[in-house]
Order: sequence, then structure tokens, then C-alpha cells
Amino acid sequence: MRDPASFSPPSGAVLERFARIVGAQHVLTDAEAMAPYLREWRDRYVGRAAAVLRPGSEEEVAALLKVAHEADVAIVPQGGNTGLVGGQIPYESGAEVVLSLSRLNRVLDIDLDNDTMTLQAGVILADAQTAAKEASRLFPLSLAAEGSCQIGGNLATNAGGLNVIAYGTARAQCLALRAVLADGSVVGSLNGLRKDNTGYDLRDVLIGSEGTLGVITAAVMRLFPAVTDRAVAFAGMESPAEAVSLLTFFRERLQCGVLTAFELMSHLGLSFAVKHLGLRAPLAAPTPWYVLVELSGHGAAGAVMAEMERILGDAFEAGLIEDAALAQNEGQAEAFWRLREGMSEAQKYEGGSIKNDIAVPVSRIAEFIETANARVQALVPGARPVPFGHLGDGNLHYNISQPPDMSREAFLSRWDAVVEAVNEVVLALGGSISAEHGIGRMKRQWLARIKSPAEIALMRQLKQAFDPKGILNPGKLLP
Repeated sequence: MRDPASFSPPSGAVLERFARIVGAQHVLTDAEAMAPYLREWRDRYVGRAAAVLRPGSEEEVAALLKVAHEADVAIVPQGGNTGLVGGQIPYESGAEVVLSLSRLNRVLDIDLDNDTMTLQAGVILADAQTAAKEASRLFPLSLAAEGSCQIGGNLATNAGGLNVIAYGTARAQCLALRAVLADGSVVGSLNGLRKDNTGYDLRDVLIGSEGTLGVITAAVMRLFPAVTDRAVAFAGMESPAEAVSLLTFFRERLQCGVLTAFELMSHLGLSFAVKHLGLRAPLAAPTPWYVLVELSGHGAAGAVMAEMERILGDAFEAGLIEDAALAQNEGQAEAFWRLREGMSEAQKYEGGSIKNDIAVPVSRIAEFIETANARVQALVPGARPVPFGHLGDGNLHYNISQPPDMSREAFLSRWDAVVEAVNEVVLALGGSISAEHGIGRMKRQWLARIKSPAEIALMRQLKQAFDPKGILNPGKLLP
């Protein structure tokens, strides 16, 4: 694949052509104006760019890419800049151009009979949720970064989030999309069909491609009935194995409503959130592990609460949980969720954190945690693993906080060794080293160890077919 260092910055004449397409005010070249587009929020990747382009329509995106293709200019597509693996950040050479989709921010259509919503790529996820709610529907994609991430980026990375157990990833929620290819040609439709067997599905090829094959400009997303009944509970148990058993217990016994979330947390992670974020522990006595469970329904209020009480009571009798607390109102439910959503933020106050986004079969979650903890302790004695996340679909954020008696710099210098040890455990258990954050820059070297030579060759052939000059997001995803 083409090296980002092989590109030269666009000439003044090319920048002038860009300006004629989008307007001079939307071609940013001032360092201060470009700064927010060049740094990801953890500061792990800080790049440079020749310019930031801010088109306002699909037509402008197509015209810009046509010029870039002719002039051999490297383009880095960017949504809300919330990615965690560096896929949206240019390299340090300063030759690349960032293409921001933030001005493509309109909800184009809501079709209640078809239960779909058509969105431009720059629509912020929280705004999409609000638009659906105002139409008495549910748009279930939900992430910690939903206040700033954008639909195009969600699709480009096949975002997962909190409700995958019930509704699937972004791919499962997308019925159609449009995208601009490297040469400026436009592909796809916004027909919103649920059945369409007319050849290769380019939608699924573009979803999860991290801006390396095309620039997503709009999409048709599925809507669902609005939630009218909700129950949220916090339960404590002795081990991750018991948490997995509780998940099976819920699935086997649930008679009313939908299991929409099943989130795992360790006591250490919970204690960090209580200590640093001013939150309260829901249970009177601590337990080593916790799960946050949410049930949703579409009928009369109170039905899923009764169901939650029944199943948790049976689980207590079966010895699967030590204690549980049920949210009695929306305020308490949101307080429970703040504990879960505060896991990453709370770790910042404990020093350096080495982060892993992994998935293993749900049945092997307990084995993964036990084995990975042992490997990490052998490498960095005193390190503090803080596993948390989406137990219901096998995706954990396996973050590791530095030992209290070790400096941040010394701990973070072990990043590669620790990540390699964790990934080796993941692969041995048949898992994925990137469950929902993508590959980007951070995990490129691992792709050749995960995919077979035939699979890598096919991926490269796809890249060549979609982007023969290699101008779209060079140096990302593919090894």
C-alpha cells in the first residue's frame, strides 16, 4: 500500500481549485484554525496537514475528490474526530489534506411507514437520536461519544456501542448509503430497501472501511418503536463467570421486553468512578464484579420492571448474584449509567492507562480476564486491569491503569509489550483485537496476524479497485 510520505503537499493552484468549489472560508490553512482537526482526544496522535476542506454537499465532496485524484493529493476523511486508533488523523509530514464532513449535517427524511431515517454523514449521533425521538421512534445506536461523533464516522468504523446486544452494530442498522470514490464518482442509493439482491453489496464493503475506499456522504438508517417502558438494575456478583451465567439466565427466562444492555464492571473500576467523579455506589456492600442490566419495552409502564424483579429474584435464589438495586425512576437509572459511562474518564485520574478494545466469545470472557490479568501482572507487577464493557456481545474495554508506585512515562513505555501480551490471549481464544474502534494507525501491524494471506491479498485488491492511486487515507487499516 502507498506510503503517506510519498505524497507532496498540494500546490497553491490546487488549493485555489479547492477554494473555488467550497469557498475560500472553507479551505483552512491557518495552523490555529486547523488544530482541532489534527489531534485526537487522547493526544496519542497529533498530525499535520496542508489544509482542511469543509464541503457543504455531496456534490462538493465529489468535485474535491476529482481534483485531488487528478493532482495526486492525499485525503484524510474525518467525521467528529472521536476515533481512538488514529484513523482520522493525518500523518506528521504535513502533505495530506483533511476532508471534514461536519457541514453535511442535515436530517434529509424520516419515513415512519418504512421506519427509516435518511441522514447526511455529518449529522451528530445525538442529534439523530433526538430527531427519531421527536418522531416517536427510537434510533438505537448509542456511544459514549454520541454528543460529537457523526453518522459517517459511525459507519466508516462500524461503530458498536451500548445496544448491540439488541440491535446490532452500525452495519446492522444501515439499509443504504451513498459514497464518493477517490476519483469523484458517486456510488450507492438512498432507497431504504430491506431486500435487494442485485449483485455485490457495496454498502457492506464501505461500512467499516475507515475512509480507505470511499467517503460516505449519506445513509438510510433503521428506526424502531419508541421505548415506553424501561427498567435498569445494578447487580453484584463474585466473578465474571457468574456474570456470564446471569446473562444466560436472563436470556432463558425473559418473557416480557427486550434485553437492551448487559454491561460488566469490576469493583476497581467502580471505585475509581465513585472516587473521582463524585458518584455513589448503588449497593450497600461491595462485590468483586457488577453488571448493569437494562430491559426495554413498548407497552404499558411497569411491565419490564416486574420482569426485572422476577428474574433478579430467581438469580439471587440460584446464587448467581450477591445483591441488586433497581432504579426506581429515570434519575436513578441515569445515575447507574453514569457509573458505567464514567469508567474511562475516571481512569485518567489514576495516571497512565493502556487501552485495549477486544472481543471474545461470551463463553470465554471469564477465561480471557483471568489469563490476561496474569500476563499483565507478569509484565508489569502492580498494574491494575480495569475490564469493563459490553458483556452481552463479548466486547470488553480491557484498560490497564499504572501501578501507584510507577511513573506515567515508565508505564506507558510498556504499551506495545502489554498490548501484545493481551492480544495474544485474545487470538488464542478466537477473538478480535478490534471489536468496535477499528484498525486505523494503531493496529495495522496486527492485521497480517489476524487475516490470512489470501484475505490480505483480497483486501489490497479491493483498495486498488476503489482507489487506484491510493489517495484515500493512506497508511491506515491495511498493512
